[in-house]
Amino acid sequence: MADTSFSPVPQREEDPGYRVSRRNKIWFVLGVVLLVLVVGGVVVWVVLRHMKRNSWHGRGTTANFSLVLQSRCSSYRRDPQTVPGPVDCTKIVEAFENAFIFKDPCKITEEDYEPLLKLTKQSIPCGKVLLWSKTKAMAHRFTQQRQDLFTLEDALLGYLADGLSWCGFPDSNAMNYQSCPTRGDCKENPVSVFWDVASKTFAQGACGVVNVLLNGTRSNAFDENSTFGRVELHTLKASALHVWLLHDQEGEPSDTCSGSSIAHLESIASGKSMTFNCQDIKSLDEMRV
Repeated sequence: MADTSFSPVPQREEDPGYRVSRRNKIWFVLGVVLLVLVVGGVVVWVVLRHMKRNSWHGRGTTANFSLVLQSRCSSYRRDPQTVPGPVDCTKIVEAFENAFIFKDPCKITEEDYEPLLKLTKQSIPCGKVLLWSKTKAMAHRFTQQRQDLFTLEDALLGYLADGLSWCGFPDSNAMNYQSCPTRGDCKENPVSVFWDVASKTFAQGACGVVNVLLNGTRSNAFDENSTFGRVELHTLKASALHVWLLHDQEGEPSDTCSGSSIAHLESIASGKSMTFNCQDIKSLDEMRV
């Protein structure tokens, strides 16, 4: 008996069904390729974003940042009479964090710290301000001996932040504990802006004779690019500026009160109608403030 079964007829390219099937395969392949490209792009974006978040050249936020601020605020005991009214440490910590949380760490402004400045407002008695440049350790040693004198770090605002590092992310309330920008990364970073505005505020409040301790072991004891040279000096409204130029007890001084950098400092002070005086010293014991 003859075989009457039918064999499938191969679909020819000119058949409409064949063209539709081929077109679907092409679209499917294109869809897969597009999906791979999109997913790959997202992965690359996430990786690059993560790298950017952790690519700053400064150390990350200090561990337990909030707790450190709270502890320092609660333990501040330096002449409470200079701080008007009770100190609300909870609000101070909150204001400090709000200055940089949810913000681009390279786009911080002085206005971001305004609420913190209001909460830590402090009036230093006239003649009791000691500024410093490249002499931090020595200046602090002196104010430890003379509790009636204040460096910025002896005032509440500076005391809170001294030695700490902090920054966040523009799209998160988290703090970046991996790395934070330095002034070399961007000038408007949280730490640099803070110390500039804190220094400006501290200098603005100084009155009477303002003392400054400079480093005589440096060839340019007065550095216009330092915080003192850039910010504090031009903000001062005091009546007099007394420079203490500290030298190495055994070595030869690199700069003296008769040197060119001090002469330049004197000209700036004179231009601000401040009486100027400079004294070369080899020991803190020679400081008569």
